Amino acid sequence: MIVLIGPMGSGKTTVGGLVADLLGTSVRDTDHDVEATTGRQISEIFVDDGEAAFRALERAAVAEALATHDGVLALGGGAVLDPDTRRLLAGHDVVFLRVGLSDAVKRVGLGTTRPLLLGNVRARIKALLDERTPIYESVATLSVETDGREPQEIADEIVATLGARA
Repeated sequence: MIVLIGPMGSGKTTVGGLVADLLGTSVRDTDHDVEATTGRQISEIFVDDGEAAFRALERAAVAEALATHDGVLALGGGAVLDPDTRRLLAGHDVVFLRVGLSDAVKRVGLGTTRPLLLGNVRARIKALLDERTPIYESVATLSVETDGREPQEIADEIVATLGARA
């Protein structure tokens, strides 16, 4: 299994699909799992139930996916904040898709519906990058730069580096 981590806008879902295609396996996204399980959008869960409720659902989705999925797994940007999730990632190929502020803002967009970006989008993305990057680095077995690169180029690098072990 290859697990993709990184902030919003790093390309986890897009690159994950391309890596899975290259390896002839399936891709799974834990944000999509949470939405499928609850029948609600993540933004609704944040607004109606709060971030803590979403994180509990996310933690359960990640644990279930790590136990049952053997392809490529894309985690939500904040999933690695949970210490239990970080422990579960040990022993897996974990790829940190590194993205700079400028590229993240371009990819996410300023008119976003992402609940953690309410207010000044650029400032919130910068704060999230500053807060989370050390955590991403601590669990990653491989870091891949995404700035200024096409998703296929990133997927090719991941497969070239990890593909033989997947």
